[in-house]
Amino acid sequence: MRILYNILFAVFFVLTSPYYFMRMWRRGNWFSGFFERFGYYDRDLRQRLTNRHVLWLHAVSVGEVNLCTQLIRALEPRMPNIKIVVSTTTTTGMAELRRHLPGHISKIYYPVDGWKSVNRALGTIRPVAIVLVEAEIWPNFIWRTRDLRIPLFLVNARLSNRSYRGYQRLGFLFRPLFASFTGVGAQNESDAERLRRVGCRSETIHVVGNLKFDAAKLDGPHTLDVPALFRQIGLPPDAPVLIGGSTHAGEEVILAEIAQRLRVLFPKLFLVLVPRHFERCKEIGRELRERGVKFIYRDEVAANTRFQDGQVECLLVNTTGELRFFYKHATVVFVGKSLTAIGGQNPIEPGAVGKAMVFGPNMQNFAGIAQSFVAQNAAIQVDDAEMLENVMAELLADEKRRMELGHNALRVVRENMGAIVRTVDIILESLKGRGIYIVSEK
Repeated sequence: MRILYNILFAVFFVLTSPYYFMRMWRRGNWFSGFFERFGYYDRDLRQRLTNRHVLWLHAVSVGEVNLCTQLIRALEPRMPNIKIVVSTTTTTGMAELRRHLPGHISKIYYPVDGWKSVNRALGTIRPVAIVLVEAEIWPNFIWRTRDLRIPLFLVNARLSNRSYRGYQRLGFLFRPLFASFTGVGAQNESDAERLRRVGCRSETIHVVGNLKFDAAKLDGPHTLDVPALFRQIGLPPDAPVLIGGSTHAGEEVILAEIAQRLRVLFPKLFLVLVPRHFERCKEIGRELRERGVKFIYRDEVAANTRFQDGQVECLLVNTTGELRFFYKHATVVFVGKSLTAIGGQNPIEPGAVGKAMVFGPNMQNFAGIAQSFVAQNAAIQVDDAEMLENVMAELLADEKRRMELGHNALRVVRENMGAIVRTVDIILESLKGRGIYIVSEK
C-alpha cells in the first residue's frame, strides 16, 4: 500500500505543483520557508530543539491558526518544560502565527507528504506528541508517526459530507490511518459517530464541543482602531455598517448591488467587504469599478489620510487577520461562502460580539453551529440573494430586532464555551507516564 501510494503521490505532485506554486506566488512571500515544505529546517531550529521534549501542533491555515493559538495558551501553563513547534501550510497562516505567537514558539511549514520530506521533518523535530488541528489526513505523515510510536491527536475534529464519503470510499487506505490516533476531540455526537465509522477507535473519541467558541475571544485585545479608520474614510458616526465577512467569488458583487439599492432607504449605508482570500481583491476591485461603486482598499487608508463624507461608500479589506475587529462595529453581518459557494464560514465570531447576522443556505462546514444559531433566534438563514436583500432591509430598519438577534447570539456562544479545557485534558491524560512534567490543574 505504501509503495503504491508513494508512486501515485509523486505523479500527482508533479502534475499539480505548477498550480500550487502559482497560488503561493500570488499570495506573496512564497520563497520564505520554501525548503521547509520538503523537511529542510535551519540549524537554529535544530539547536533550539536539542535535548528538549517537543510538542508539535499543526494548523493548516488562518482559521486553524486562531484555534491553535488559544490551545497553546492553555497548554503552556500545564506543560512548562515543553518546547512547542507549530506548523502551517499557507503563507497567510504563517503570517498569522508570527503575528499572534511569541518568539519562543517555533513556527515552521508543514512538509509535503512525500516520504523523504516527512522523514526529514520528523527526524529533525523528534516530537513527543503531535496535535493536528482540523487537519487533513496525510498517509505518509501518519504512517511514519505510527512507526515511531509518537502519540497523535486530532482536535476539533469534524467530517464534512464530502470528506466523510471520500474516507468511506477509500476505507482500505484511511481506516488504519484513523485507527492510529491516540486521542480525538470531536465537536459533537454526529461527528463522533462519523469518526467511528471511518476507523477511529471508540475509546479514543471524546465529544468536547467546538474550539471555535472559545477561540472567539470575547474580551480579547484590539490592535485595530476601527472607529478611527472609519473617521478617516469620512464615515458619519450614525452611519449603518453592513459587513460581508470571509466572502467568496460572486458574493462581493451581490452585496455591493444590494447596498446600492438599499441606499435609497438608508443614504448613509456603508459596506465593508472582507474576502476570505485577500489575493482576490484586485479582481473584486475591478468588478466594483464596473458597477460604479466608490470604494477604497484597506491598505490605502494611511494614518494621515482623510476623505470627505460620501467620497467612499465601500471599504475593501485586502489585509489579513482584521475581520473580527470590523465585526465589533457592524450594524448587520453577512457570513460568507454561504450564498455562491458551498461550505460556509465561521458564524461564531460575529455571534461572540453580539451582532445580528445573516447567512445563506450553504453552511455545510458549520451545519450544527448554524442550526444552533437559527434555532435559538440568534441568526437568520436566507435562501437566495433576493431574500438576503429583503432581510437586510428589515434589519437595518429595526434596531430592536437587531439587538434581539445579537443578544441571543452572544448567549449561544457563552453556553458553548469550554472545549479548549476539555481538549487539553485529553492530551495531558494520554501523555502521563511518558517522562513529561505536567502541572496538575488548580
